[in-house]
Amino acid sequence: MEFDIADLSVRLLAEQELAPRALVLAEAAALPGAAVHVYVLTSAGGSESWSCRASSGDIAEPDAEIPAGSGTLGMLAADPKPTILPADKLVRESYAHLGIRRTIHTLAYLPLMVGGELVGAIEIVGLDGPISVAQLLSLEPLSEIGGVALAAAHTFEEDRHNSLSSITRLTQFYDVEKAFNSTLEMDELLPIIGSKIREMLECEGVNIWLLEGDESVVLMHQDGHDATTRENAAQRPGEGVPGDVSDDGEPVLITDRADERLHRRNQGATAGAVTSLVVAPLLDHGSLVGVIEAVNKSGEGAFDEDDLFTLQRMNETAASALHNASLLSAERKVEILETLVTVSHEITSTLNLDRMLQTIVNAPQAVIPYERAAVALEQHGRYRLSAVTGVTQLDPDSPEIAPMNDVLRWAMLSGETVHVRQVDGEVLADREATRAKFHAYFEASGMRAFYAIPLSDDSGRVGVFGMESPDPDFLAPVHLEILQVLAGQATVALRNALMYKEVPFISVLEPVLERKRKFLALEKRRRMLILGSAVAVVIFLAGFPLPLRVDGDALVAPVRSALLQPEVEGVVSRVFVHEGDHVRQGQVIAQMADWEFRGALAQAEAKYQTAVLQMNHALASNDGGEAGIQRVQADYWKSEVERSRQLLDKAQLRSPFDGVIATAHVEDQVGRRLQYGDTFAEVVDASRAVVDVAIENNDAGLLRTGARAVIKLNSFPTRTLRGEVIIVSPKSTLVGDERFFYARVALPNPDGSIRAGMEGRGKVRVGWYPAGYVFFRKLLLWFYSRLWSWFGV
Repeated sequence: MEFDIADLSVRLLAEQELAPRALVLAEAAALPGAAVHVYVLTSAGGSESWSCRASSGDIAEPDAEIPAGSGTLGMLAADPKPTILPADKLVRESYAHLGIRRTIHTLAYLPLMVGGELVGAIEIVGLDGPISVAQLLSLEPLSEIGGVALAAAHTFEEDRHNSLSSITRLTQFYDVEKAFNSTLEMDELLPIIGSKIREMLECEGVNIWLLEGDESVVLMHQDGHDATTRENAAQRPGEGVPGDVSDDGEPVLITDRADERLHRRNQGATAGAVTSLVVAPLLDHGSLVGVIEAVNKSGEGAFDEDDLFTLQRMNETAASALHNASLLSAERKVEILETLVTVSHEITSTLNLDRMLQTIVNAPQAVIPYERAAVALEQHGRYRLSAVTGVTQLDPDSPEIAPMNDVLRWAMLSGETVHVRQVDGEVLADREATRAKFHAYFEASGMRAFYAIPLSDDSGRVGVFGMESPDPDFLAPVHLEILQVLAGQATVALRNALMYKEVPFISVLEPVLERKRKFLALEKRRRMLILGSAVAVVIFLAGFPLPLRVDGDALVAPVRSALLQPEVEGVVSRVFVHEGDHVRQGQVIAQMADWEFRGALAQAEAKYQTAVLQMNHALASNDGGEAGIQRVQADYWKSEVERSRQLLDKAQLRSPFDGVIATAHVEDQVGRRLQYGDTFAEVVDASRAVVDVAIENNDAGLLRTGARAVIKLNSFPTRTLRGEVIIVSPKSTLVGDERFFYARVALPNPDGSIRAGMEGRGKVRVGWYPAGYVFFRKLLLWFYSRLWSWFGV
């Protein structure tokens, strides 16, 4: 068989990758009635294997990877020379790598050499007849030229793989930097650092050690698995590799399993021993803040210098992120101290017990993330739940409060600080009785943590302050310190307020006794007349029903309103509406000058098409590198096309819902330049009106959804508007020094005459009550609240 060496060389040079060049060699070595396979000898993980890269002729389906020393290929690896193996010298096991069911007449091998070193082989499987020595020798020129071609292609693919790996590593570093700087919360940052380093280094575990004030390092977070240490473990210099690195600041790479440092570390570990370790310091502006160590490379390999370099680079970013998180933590501590000073001032600046109790249960929530807090007082040896967060009308027996009331009573009797948590379904407490009690409490309340601290001084016990949360770890050490200070100040303030309330009532009783003496001094007939009149008044007040209404200032607000603001800067070119026009949802209100956006869109589309054409041309020319570059360019310009279209659409200002244009002279804004945040027009929904009636805090308990209401607006003094309450605001609003709840009354507004901003007065009917209750309700409630505060439980 003869072939043109020059032509073969040109064909080989036209291809750069390994598989196409192997296919050229397979086609060049093809013999009639034979199958040809081209193998490349590769090395991975310390072992060599044959890899089939191309086949020609009748396919014999060789295995993809074949051990270098097995079968007939192993014979060639041991003695690389042209070889012919007739069928009578072959057994099936020697060519087991060929998935073939036909009879083989001959197996011939031509080694591919480079500088005397075997790099591949051409395997010729004779299926229709034997292969002669002359035929094999005619292919011998392929040995040297084919070996050089395959070696050069293999080098090219390795270089390309290394370049792609470098790009991938740079991308990973960029992703890591974004991830590390995505949060300033230390509790969230440590898991992110651990998981990203573990992902980059492909290891079994990552340990993050942070430096403490006594120059030891403490394991603050562990990602993955490391059976030789645990979280919160501490090390000092000389006690382990992390401690040593924290002392000298030098990174450590251990790849030898027999290393003495690994032997000391693995003592006592029955499984999961450390076999490879890489440790690097965390340095912030030259100062050590901690140590990060990666444990056991995934698979059977060990860490190398590249892994150590990667960990050091990642530690630089991690140190910066930890520095920012520590600054936030310090700022929060300052904020906590300022809040503590404010709370202390509030509870010590008044002798009003109710106000003081509300401050104690509500104000600390600004710095302590509890769900609910409560204060119980001990007065004359009796327990009384006195205040609960967010509750103004306190009912200790209500289903929402009763569970907390029970455990707070128990905490007061215990006389000591109580801190119980439930983690993963297990209640953490010292005594079995406590665990059983709080298991039922957590089950009933949905909470997972309870904390109670006694309020006591030298004179005895004042009460107890407790809080609960669905987060078992809602109290940090700084929170516990705050609570100790707060408890001491609250105890003093409550003791003073209780003593003030126990002042005798002689100033109130003396005027009552004086009036009694004057009444008894009257003549009998006059006394009877006064008594009869009083009885009649009492019967009228107690038995005659009257409608009870609560009233307040009313203010009309639209159901919905929206401010149309541009999403892009530009000049208004056209306005399609006038003030008072009705518009539909999505209707174009105005058009901004969009020639720049149209030009940008056309330019982006043109560049996108150009990039696509160049990419296709590169693919047709088999230029993979240029095609990849143009592919990136095409993707970029495609995104620019989409962005330009979005900007073009944003040049149209549309109505977000059906409504009425409420902006005066909106049509005169043609030619106006709008910046980001500028308001072009306002759209309001005037199909119905909602009137907010401000009801005093003392009357808010009477409000019910569906109650009838009447409204008088100042704009329509002779017109009475009737509607019903659709919403009672769940939260009060502070107006001046008083708090109000809003009853939102829906009014029909078919003609749109009721406009937002109109003021007036509203009354809400809350039911029929005895006349005495209607006339003297506020006085009775005030008197009852005084009695309740003195004698109620």
